[in-house]
Amino acid sequence: MRHLKEKYDLVRSASESICSGLHTEDYVVQPVVDVSPPKWHLAHTSWFFETFILIPQLSGYEVFHPAWGYIFNSYYETVGERVPRTDRGNLSRPSVDEVYAYRAHVDAAMQTLLASDSLDDELLDLIELGLNHEQQHQELLITDIKYILGHNPLFPGVYIPDLRKPEPVKDSVEWVDIPEGLYEIGARGEGFHFDNERGAHQTYLNAFGLRTSLVSNREYMAFIEDGGYQRFELWHSEGWDWVQKNSARAPLYWHERNDEWWLYDLDGLKPLTPEAPVTHVNYYEAAAYAAWAGCRLPTEAEWEVASDHFRWGDCWEWTGSAYLPYPGFTTAEGAVGEYNGKFMVSQMVLRGGSVATPDGHSRKTYRNFFQPWLQWQYMGIRLAR
Repeated sequence: MRHLKEKYDLVRSASESICSGLHTEDYVVQPVVDVSPPKWHLAHTSWFFETFILIPQLSGYEVFHPAWGYIFNSYYETVGERVPRTDRGNLSRPSVDEVYAYRAHVDAAMQTLLASDSLDDELLDLIELGLNHEQQHQELLITDIKYILGHNPLFPGVYIPDLRKPEPVKDSVEWVDIPEGLYEIGARGEGFHFDNERGAHQTYLNAFGLRTSLVSNREYMAFIEDGGYQRFELWHSEGWDWVQKNSARAPLYWHERNDEWWLYDLDGLKPLTPEAPVTHVNYYEAAAYAAWAGCRLPTEAEWEVASDHFRWGDCWEWTGSAYLPYPGFTTAEGAVGEYNGKFMVSQMVLRGGSVATPDGHSRKTYRNFFQPWLQWQYMGIRLAR
């Protein structure tokens, strides 16, 4: 139990550390529907512990504010109505100070609960889910802060502790070739896994190859210079519609000034680093680049089978696989069952992790998923053939 208490403290403090360099005004902004204000993330993760753990499990627990469940519920229909996602940035109240007081209130109650020696396995699993849920929001915090500041014309930088830089991409291109055969994918054994990872099963794969390095900014610039965003034949129909509608011509955060590309990152606007892996491309862009390069994107099964043969974790890597349930997947009863299963439509799988993924939160079975037009996460490209 002591280990769990220490983990709880580390995870909760990490969320606040990410926000330590923000100004009060930064906590409230919501530029687009997919980006939530940092204040909302800090409160929502506390609401999760309060709603699913403290209220039903801690005798005498006092709810911090009876109306905050409506404000900080995300998508849990089981729990009740909530503020529309588009309106999260309109919540000038509660204040930032009140949100931090809410976190302190929840943390104190959780420490009381964790001091008990009578927590059953089901409750321990739920607490573990809550911690992993908060770690997911830590990555969203980083990328949402980047979007908020990166769409400010001042391009301000902000220091986020422990946020590392990706490894440069080598000039030499190498491939790992995997023979055809039956392979097992999915999570098996001990340790935490989300429900969408479970259900280890065999799948047949034809022989394939994966590039051991990610696609670099330099390589992606060649795609742009060769008219990649003007050549409809490289794009899926939806992707070409997206290009036309948005006048797309480069990844998110790329800015052309005096015939030179600049890139906004959390340390400000700087000249593009050619050898860094390209990031903030959506599925449409990744697939179009792969077609231009005479390759394709890997399936998620191919990625998992080959993942021990290359370094990963600098950016989430698009796969060519739709986000669908594994064989035998079942949705849990109650609100927890809404966590993953109901999103298994119209989304594509990404594998790996990113520079914004918390330590200890990555594993090769992890199935991330987003709609194909989204760019604001650290999303990159690994080629398959």
